[in-house]
Amino acid sequence: MAVYYIEQILLSAKVRTVIKDEKGKPVFLLVGSWGTRGDSISIYRIDGEVLASAKQTAFSRKSRFDLFDHHEKVGSLSRMFSMNRDFYFIKKLHWLAMGDIKNQEYKIYYLNDKIMQMNKEVNVKGDFFRIEVFKEENAPLCICIAAVLDYWARKNNRVEEIFTKTAINVQLS
Repeated sequence: MAVYYIEQILLSAKVRTVIKDEKGKPVFLLVGSWGTRGDSISIYRIDGEVLASAKQTAFSRKSRFDLFDHHEKVGSLSRMFSMNRDFYFIKKLHWLAMGDIKNQEYKIYYLNDKIMQMNKEVNVKGDFFRIEVFKEENAPLCICIAAVLDYWARKNNRVEEIFTKTAINVQLS
């Protein structure tokens, strides 16, 4: 099992983000942007090799992302449904991602096998996401998926904020 840390505010931000291991050593670099069709993020090894990427292929309330491992398409990530938890399916890989958006906790499974788990962790250096990947070779792809899930969580929060602010402004008028 491998454990990685990403600063919480940087996971789905439009900046270069360093991903560190348990010892604080930089391992990966997350680069990219979101928001329009065709945008993508990529995970690079520190030496510059592209390991995985996620490309936004549909832009709407139900956006979709194609996932690539070393430039080869390995699946598509899309939201299945949302109740108390969000459920996402990764086609081709047959992975199921479940998310508690309010608490920003995510897990990815293949059948009964846990692939990844992501939780928030607070320490003296700040707020981080702790990502546990149970097979190290899946780490770059799992980090891409985690960034997409965080993007969707932040996007939904922004939409709710807009509706709430609009409703408050209408009531005040």
